[in-house]
Amino acid sequence: MIDYLWVLIVLPLLGAAALIVFGKRIGDPWSGRLASALVGTAFLIAAGFTVPLVTGNGHPETVELFSWIPVLGVEVSLLWDPLAALMTLIVTGVGFLIHVYAVGYMHGDERFGRFFGYMNLFIASMLTLVLASNFVVMFVGWELVGLSSYLLISFWFVRPAASAAGKKAFIVNRIGDWGFLVALLLIFAAFGTFEFAAVFAEAPTGLTTGMATAITLLLFLGAVGKSAQIPLYVWLPDAMEGPTPVSALIHAATMVTAGIYMIARTAVLFGLAPATLTVVATVGAATALFAATLAMGQRDIKRVLAYSTISQLGYMVMAVGVTAFTAGMFHLMTHAFFKALLFLGAGAVIHAVAGEQDMSRMGGLRKVMPITFWTMVVAWLAIAGVAPLSGFWSKDEILAAAFAHGGYFVFLWAIGVVAALLTAFYMTRLMILTFGGEERWPDGVEASEAPPILTVPLVILAVLSATAGIFNTPFRLGLEHFLEPSFEGVTQQLPPAGATVVALAALALVVALVGIFWGWARYSRRLPVEEGGFWGAAVEGYRVDDWYGRLVVAPGKAMATWAAEILDGRIIDGVVNGVGGGVKSFGNSLSGTQSGLVRWYGAVMAAGTLGLLLWLLLSGGLF
Repeated sequence: MIDYLWVLIVLPLLGAAALIVFGKRIGDPWSGRLASALVGTAFLIAAGFTVPLVTGNGHPETVELFSWIPVLGVEVSLLWDPLAALMTLIVTGVGFLIHVYAVGYMHGDERFGRFFGYMNLFIASMLTLVLASNFVVMFVGWELVGLSSYLLISFWFVRPAASAAGKKAFIVNRIGDWGFLVALLLIFAAFGTFEFAAVFAEAPTGLTTGMATAITLLLFLGAVGKSAQIPLYVWLPDAMEGPTPVSALIHAATMVTAGIYMIARTAVLFGLAPATLTVVATVGAATALFAATLAMGQRDIKRVLAYSTISQLGYMVMAVGVTAFTAGMFHLMTHAFFKALLFLGAGAVIHAVAGEQDMSRMGGLRKVMPITFWTMVVAWLAIAGVAPLSGFWSKDEILAAAFAHGGYFVFLWAIGVVAALLTAFYMTRLMILTFGGEERWPDGVEASEAPPILTVPLVILAVLSATAGIFNTPFRLGLEHFLEPSFEGVTQQLPPAGATVVALAALALVVALVGIFWGWARYSRRLPVEEGGFWGAAVEGYRVDDWYGRLVVAPGKAMATWAAEILDGRIIDGVVNGVGGGVKSFGNSLSGTQSGLVRWYGAVMAAGTLGLLLWLLLSGGLF
């Protein structure tokens, strides 16, 4: 049955084609139901394919479909192994819940059918990326994910902010994609193939440290763009201009996880480049802390969660940087559950308060939205790292691996601990401002609990957020054993054993509780004034966009203006127009010879003949 692996991609792809073309005719709600059913079916098929891998009766397989670029030896083929299975289940499982939620959330939108067409395209694009068996097919999925995100972030394009956010995401990601593309050229130059199996088999003996460093740094540049790390994180907060289900899909199951998955998939190459791994771990730790400080000062509930995602992605990047690839994928999985829950819960809150997103104008929602509140409590405690919820196990495994790595990486562990403290604080702040205290809703709003189509996905995600940690604990390394075939030949950094790991876990739990107490003490009694100083700088993102505007955008526009007006308008067009004008002037000067008089033509012909004979005589051509 594995020969039908392509069905996983084709199902949402057919849905995308049908709904983009006929979505308006299919209408609301059937467009959403069709899109949801296709993604749900893909999840069930993927689960069936995963069973043999779980039971030990299966093994990694490559499914060859057809030859695409014979001159380069590129075939369209898919890879099914534990790593691909894990990602596929996350993409289709969480994606299905988000689709179901979106049926209710997007009800009444005039472009309802097209929205779900784009959502299905997003799922198909991500599945192409994670199921690819070579770098070229992966790059196709990589680019399609970028296209899908652009279409969905700017879905409400009549809003200038949404249109600008879509373009910003697209352009910023082109920088990272350039790195990925150049890395592909180096890979082909070094190995003569793009196939994962051939490249990974030959790399340990056939790749120099310098070439491995160049390739992996360029691949990491691609990951920095897709997974929103410093300095290319700036597109993700603005992506909140898209509908909330889009935010949940981007942050939990699709686009931002692509960079982490790509590094894990190419772990063999990264393991050959120690310098790159240090860069990766440093960028991840710095991003985790930097984004956490920004999340502390946001008033928009979705922007808090956006910066939170950037911070949590920093933990995953730090994990792969210290060669704890399984830990990184473990946190990717648990984060998918609680971050999808947080975004969908935020969407329910925004829906209840008539579109308001400023947390200072919410409050008191705990009483009128009990299901949303209690499910988000689970997500809050999970992301804060409170035991025994899922985030405690996955985030602490990353921190413990960084500590065990020793040396410089202990400093990165300390940064991760501080970021964990801030995470517990800003998530406590979000919960109290949104659900606690007095009602601060806009006049005329009667907030109430979301309908079942919105709350049922919240409940399912809450259960997963609470229990997913059992898949990989120090007492039962289930996920680590499951992923072993995908990381064969890769040396991974494991957490320390014995009393050390217990002490680190206890410290992390204390840090989480201190952060929660800090947030509770600051916000539970009154709403403090958060203006000026740090709070003003944080809500403006430390004006990083302004610096980009001055240092990158303005010089770029000036260069483009000079190229358009001077280089193209005067120099290039001047040369072309000058040549044309010269030819035209020469033609005009000869036009006088066309008098129409036969005697004039005869005289010219006689003169020409006489001149030719004279030339032949002088040159000796007649004798």
